[in-house]
Amino acid sequence: MTGFRCENIPLPYYECSKYEYSNHAIAQMFKRSISADEVEITILNGEIIKDYPQDSPFPSQLKLYFVNTRPIHVVVSQDISTGACYVITAYEPDPNLWVSYFKTKI
Repeated sequence: MTGFRCENIPLPYYECSKYEYSNHAIAQMFKRSISADEVEITILNGEIIKDYPQDSPFPSQLKLYFVNTRPIHVVVSQDISTGACYVITAYEPDPNLWVSYFKTKI
């Protein structure tokens, strides 16, 4: 099973045995009309734009993916011992706060 590697080289595919969503992630997804499918495709195919290796209980990453030209950011961590992916938050980045194709925050 492939786990998250905290480095700036994105892997082409992450295997998640299951997805678990924080209450915060669910609230943000509802507020922003982001579906679970959009979150999961971002996790699987998105580019890693920021690593958070010190996050606990598992290191996390900010991933970016364009779903039908809509940019989606997802912060996700993975327990590599079980393969479970934990969605911390998901949002559409504000173009007034992000530059370089939503990869760099101002």
